[in-house]
Amino acid sequence: MKDDDRLRLVEETVPPESGTTAPSPQAVADAFDGTRLTQARRLAALTKKEVAERIGVSPAAVGQYEAGVTRPRPDLVPLLAEVLAVPAAFFLPGRPHGKLDGSMAHFRSLRSTRAYQRAKAVAFVEQVWELTYALEKRVRLPFVDLPGFAGGEVHSGSALPRDPMGAARALRAHWELGTGPISHLVRHMESRGIVVVFPQADEDAVTVDAFSTSSLPRPIVVLTPNRFDDVYRHRFTAAHELGHLVLHGDAAAGDSQQEREADSFAAEFLTPRDSILPSLPARADLRRLAELRRVWGVSVDSLLYRCREVGLLSDSAAGRAYQRLAALRGQPGFATEPVSGYPGEQPVLLAQAFEMAAAETGLTVPALARELAWPMARVRELIGLPAHRPQLRLVP
Repeated sequence: MKDDDRLRLVEETVPPESGTTAPSPQAVADAFDGTRLTQARRLAALTKKEVAERIGVSPAAVGQYEAGVTRPRPDLVPLLAEVLAVPAAFFLPGRPHGKLDGSMAHFRSLRSTRAYQRAKAVAFVEQVWELTYALEKRVRLPFVDLPGFAGGEVHSGSALPRDPMGAARALRAHWELGTGPISHLVRHMESRGIVVVFPQADEDAVTVDAFSTSSLPRPIVVLTPNRFDDVYRHRFTAAHELGHLVLHGDAAAGDSQQEREADSFAAEFLTPRDSILPSLPARADLRRLAELRRVWGVSVDSLLYRCREVGLLSDSAAGRAYQRLAALRGQPGFATEPVSGYPGEQPVLLAQAFEMAAAETGLTVPALARELAWPMARVRELIGLPAHRPQLRLVP
């Protein structure tokens, strides 16, 4: 990041924390916020029926709790907290809640993503924004500089073109990225005020793949670990989600045409046609494409597609090249490269914000967890901090 893009401590002071005594079940029941139950249930990937069975009520009762029609009995509050793995205070109102309509989140692998996984992802994004909000009370994050984003502090004076390739070229120009390869794509996105997170992998995360939204006060992109752990796929996915943010911020998600447009945006953003065309081989030279992979930071698969797209390869020639490429998987020059080897492609914005707040205001993980009413492990996960677990060593 440039010096003027770095995090800056907010001069205003943050009000001191209230008492840390856990609320009684009766107090939580009296003020129960049904929307928090919905959020916690979705984060746990549980249905109303499953929650009902575990706390000994009917699914209709859980639905009434979530809708705010009725409130759970005090004796059910600890059970709900245990089943959903949250503190009882999580169900209290009064905290900022980044409520997000599921139709306003774009999913990279929509067809293979089940409804409960999308609901879990949406609840996850809500929590990302809530954490961001808590940190922004203490640290000034980079201004949002994304043309067309309604909440951005920086405005370019004109919207980006609506066609994907035109938008990609215009955003490159607006961000002064030139026409060559882009290094540290994720870091560039963060320096423009986009919150990017890279959560720990689980079964649902691998299936969801990636998602984004521009319907909260800050644009958020979630890049889940892809099943190949490949930095080139990771970068293309980041550019794909960036395409959604600039092209589809005001449109409901779920349209396959939007996915194709985001792919076109990503290809032009990472490998501008006019810049890469002179370097592309006139035939399916996989060795040459492997060299270009390192230069441009995109996969050989993407470069082959680019060759076909610009007319250098016929469909049949490209098909044969893909078959040859499949036989080379794992070989030097064609093997996947872990994202962990590329710090510039790993998010640091939230971690740096927390570290600055910790250094300047004394903020701690336990204090932030109390403020958010989250388990400490959740705070660490979203910030990107290590788990800090003791390691057992067996001595023979």
